[in-house]
Amino acid sequence: MRRSDRVLDLGAGCGVIAALIAYAQGPREVAAVELQPELAKLAARNTEVNQLHNLFVLQADLRAPRIAGLAPGSFDWVVANPPYRAGGAGRESPEPSRRLARGASGATLRDFLTAAARYTTNGGRVAIVFTAARMAELMTELRARSLEPKRCRLVHPYAASPATLVLVEARKGGGVEVSVEPPLVLWQRTGVYTVEARAMLDGDGVPAPTDHSRRRQPGLSRSAT
Repeated sequence: MRRSDRVLDLGAGCGVIAALIAYAQGPREVAAVELQPELAKLAARNTEVNQLHNLFVLQADLRAPRIAGLAPGSFDWVVANPPYRAGGAGRESPEPSRRLARGASGATLRDFLTAAARYTTNGGRVAIVFTAARMAELMTELRARSLEPKRCRLVHPYAASPATLVLVEARKGGGVEVSVEPPLVLWQRTGVYTVEARAMLDGDGVPAPTDHSRRRQPGLSRSAT
């Protein structure tokens, strides 16, 4: 990621990922879009407390054809962590905000990728964290929007466990060729991270901005950015 880049975080939640990108990567601008007003307020608070002058938060619906302050085709990077569940699948949380975030209603994978294609520049990149169980669907939906997968990495809880997540970097208008990278294993054993996972969490020695939301959000590894 270059210092001159503009980055868009779709479905930003309380803004942890947007804040980490703004702080550690230092791009020119990071825009964080979040539908739920209470989470958007937390994201704005995180921005203020950490004095992240290159980050701004928009409370908006990514499904809207137009969002004030966002010009189509103007972002070098779009990052997103779409809801893992397909609509109507699995048990629903009794908490409305969690139901919305997990895909019981609100934006779908298709909605996220449509928005990503709308706002990224031609040749720009889209970084997605998604459930490995729906990887085939993710690849199909990306390519349907001229977002060509270029890098892919599976995430495994343990070395002998099936993958649970997939990290994908796609390029708008890119050629047909993808690099499948070595798997990322998170745990050596219960309670002990692998060396690589620990280094990612530590940010290679770069201290993370303070999170005042008390809400944990799934994150992008540097492999996807």
